[in-house]
Amino acid sequence: MTTTRSKDRQGYRMKFGVLGPSTNTIVQPDFDDLRPRGVTNHYARIHVDNAQAVSNDSFMAGAWKISEMTHDAVRRVLTCEPNYLVMGMSAVTFFNGAEGGRKWREQVEDVSGLGVSTGAEAVVAALETYGGIKKVAFVSPYFPTANAEVKNFLSDYGYETVRDVALQRPSWIAIAETTEQDLRAAFHQLEGDDVDALIQVGTNLDCMRFAAAAETWLAKPVIAINTATYWHALRRNGIDDQIDGFGRLMAEF
Repeated sequence: MTTTRSKDRQGYRMKFGVLGPSTNTIVQPDFDDLRPRGVTNHYARIHVDNAQAVSNDSFMAGAWKISEMTHDAVRRVLTCEPNYLVMGMSAVTFFNGAEGGRKWREQVEDVSGLGVSTGAEAVVAALETYGGIKKVAFVSPYFPTANAEVKNFLSDYGYETVRDVALQRPSWIAIAETTEQDLRAAFHQLEGDDVDALIQVGTNLDCMRFAAAAETWLAKPVIAINTATYWHALRRNGIDDQIDGFGRLMAEF
């Protein structure tokens, strides 16, 4: 979709409408930290209660509930006349494979009339940009059923998941309380010579800086979904600013 430049005093290059669950406390500060000068983020919260995601079934039900509420949040954020939408939630964008992810994005585009960057498609774009990646491993705050959806999505694009870790966080709020020690343990489980790249999914997981640091000592791509999603939105709109401190994706590509 065609994107027009903004005349907004602060968002004179781009006004992004950002959609995220009302329980998500990580994606908003992450996206603001990645924001170049002249780009502004305008956050619309998708109303959701702090579901106690204590099983495969309840996690999936909660994720679909967020999906059902997304279009209402889209309509709210449109009142500030953004130029483009960025999804600050990722689970449902992986569901039902590549075709399901595409249809989900297109539904949001139909409601908004704007282009949309989703976490799932941004991760694939990042993998393609790094190049030479065939086998991956990933960590999520999800439950195993949702991890299976991520594996299926990646498989549709030709990527083999060698290993994955589902942290099975007990609630939406608890995702943002995941410790660095938890992340370190997960990355140790994922890493191996049989893996070309590591991925973190789940936008309420505080992993952006940890992933950037891990990339330096693992000497292979480590992709945090918040970084990938915002990078994708910038590049889709011709904003090529290279920003240090958040991994090679933002600094080099």
